[in-house]
Amino acid sequence: MRLHRTTTAVLALATVVALSASACGRSGKSTGSAGGSGGKIGIDLPRSDSDFWNSYAKYIAGDVKSGNISALDPTNSSNKVDNLVANVQSLLGEGAKAIVMAPQDTGAIASTLEDLASKKIPVVSVDTRPDKGQVYMVVRADNKAYGEKACKFLGDKLAGKGTVVEFEGDLASINGRDRSEAFGDCISKNYPNIKVLAEATEWKGDVAAAKLQDALNQGTVNGIYMQAGGAFLASAMSVLQQKNLIVPPTDPKHIFIVSNDGIPEEFKAIKAGQIDATVSQPADLYAKYGLFYAQAALQGKTFAPGPTDHGSTIISLPNGLEDQLPAPLVTIDNVDDPSLWGNQVSK
Repeated sequence: MRLHRTTTAVLALATVVALSASACGRSGKSTGSAGGSGGKIGIDLPRSDSDFWNSYAKYIAGDVKSGNISALDPTNSSNKVDNLVANVQSLLGEGAKAIVMAPQDTGAIASTLEDLASKKIPVVSVDTRPDKGQVYMVVRADNKAYGEKACKFLGDKLAGKGTVVEFEGDLASINGRDRSEAFGDCISKNYPNIKVLAEATEWKGDVAAAKLQDALNQGTVNGIYMQAGGAFLASAMSVLQQKNLIVPPTDPKHIFIVSNDGIPEEFKAIKAGQIDATVSQPADLYAKYGLFYAQAALQGKTFAPGPTDHGSTIISLPNGLEDQLPAPLVTIDNVDDPSLWGNQVSK
């Protein structure tokens, strides 16, 4: 049972755009040339109010510094599409020949993508998939899998019954929609006796905290699904602490919590028994392959759907291609895995 407290607008389907990609699907073995002659990469960082995105920014800076990458100083659109549009124009004015962006409103960026396509400026979209407008490559994990993994984890922990509060991300973003739809569909299909309070938050921690407080005041909450630990973790823990609800998993009052991001703070919370799991979004790989594909575009390379040589799969989109990077579920059993970026970020 899934209860929405807000009304979500129905978004139009993207128009199918044919894409020619004649190369092998392995990222390091592309062929073909579109006449690329190199140039500088323009990078827009989407926001600086999230630990996840701040980590991504550090990886971008490190990769640019250590690699053979010609890039302009990054801009930051502060979670506003108008800023992103203006920043892109500024980067073009500085000579950018390819753009790496992470549009948080994936519908409103279409006209900018169309403009860039008309100017033959390739675009790599990191973490988010634009609803419309041509992209050279989307570098992203399977966000529907995020919702499904969270659903199965909570459903099993709750033995198929109880009440779960879901902090939905911004539903103007494909990520928020994918995670929300997948989580809701999975619960309805597999755990019909779990009631979901689906709370729209626009990725704002204070909004999530207020809605969690309201839900706790109205009755027992058995689980929480946070679609972004970087945005919601601190606020949720503050509310639970005030209610004396941060207790070990063995305590009957324990609220099972699964998150998305894979930031160090989530790992600490898992070790402390405050939350139970997170899906690790690969901030390091987002930066690495965002820049990789931007360079490939400047070199005139093309790609095709299929497995890559870095453990991911390229899929076809109506408006381009998407490299779906792996995003593992992290629990107390594997939280110390040194290969997880959240265990490397401070090194």
